[in-house]
Amino acid sequence: METPRYVVTIYADQENFKKSTPTTNTTTPTTNTTTPTTNTTTPTTNTTTPTTTPVENMSKVQNMSQIIPMMETPMWITKTGTLTSVQDPGQGHENHQLAIILPPSDKVYTGVISWTSSKPIQIVELTGPLGSGNDKGQPIWTTDGKTKFALTLVDVNETTGSFSFTGNALAVHYPKSSSFTVSYAVSYMGSSASDMVKTGTLTSVQDPGQGHESHQLALILPPSEKAYHGILTYSASEPVQLVSLIGPIDPAVDKKGQMVYTMDGKTWFALVFIEPGTQAGTWEFAGNAIAVHTKNITPFQVSYTVDAHN
Repeated sequence: METPRYVVTIYADQENFKKSTPTTNTTTPTTNTTTPTTNTTTPTTNTTTPTTTPVENMSKVQNMSQIIPMMETPMWITKTGTLTSVQDPGQGHENHQLAIILPPSDKVYTGVISWTSSKPIQIVELTGPLGSGNDKGQPIWTTDGKTKFALTLVDVNETTGSFSFTGNALAVHYPKSSSFTVSYAVSYMGSSASDMVKTGTLTSVQDPGQGHESHQLALILPPSEKAYHGILTYSASEPVQLVSLIGPIDPAVDKKGQMVYTMDGKTWFALVFIEPGTQAGTWEFAGNAIAVHTKNITPFQVSYTVDAHN
């Protein structure tokens, strides 16, 4: 078989190949009536040698992506185990039992846990620690009265199941004094704070939506052209509703009986309005804006962890 032949044409900067034209400086001989003297300057040639070849230049360009620093991406971690619960160290929980799955961290945990336990359990997600003065009525967990976390206690009341979570700590809880055993598999990643992966505490303001003037709203993720999707864990000072806005929509075409939301009568959104009837919980969401809401005129406090993407 005939060996294939390849022809490669390389276009490179001609400056790398240019050599300066040799310069020859010659002084015309001068003759005097006395003994003639001839002064001749030896020609000098200056040659610029290319520092890199065209192929090396191309290689450098091709390898640029390999030397540009890359942003650190959180890695998924999966682990399994079996734990026997211990007395809950939280103040006010002394007669309860607790098994810590992921200990408190300054990173935001997001993932899913599957479990099977000897007693029906509750899922604990902690947000924090909270800043000074941010504990204003929402459920709190603390061991010393100084370092405080917002407590999201999800009463799944099952001996086996799966649950998607986000927060600064994850545990399994039993509201009685007898110990329990739990076997679990948890897959999660720990992310540093960003615009869309964050924890915080908000005091609500008057809802700016038309027809909602007597309501309160705490905006978690502002309106965006790209839809968000993710998980929100919240702990509020009173039972709340969960709001997702979809759009903007064209009211002349898309507004046909569904719930809608507008602040100015010009820009309209479809309104997703969920009433879990609880102060605390976890919500897997999608939409162009995310908020927490009450139908009351008085402000409320909400601490939250959100892990969102768009």
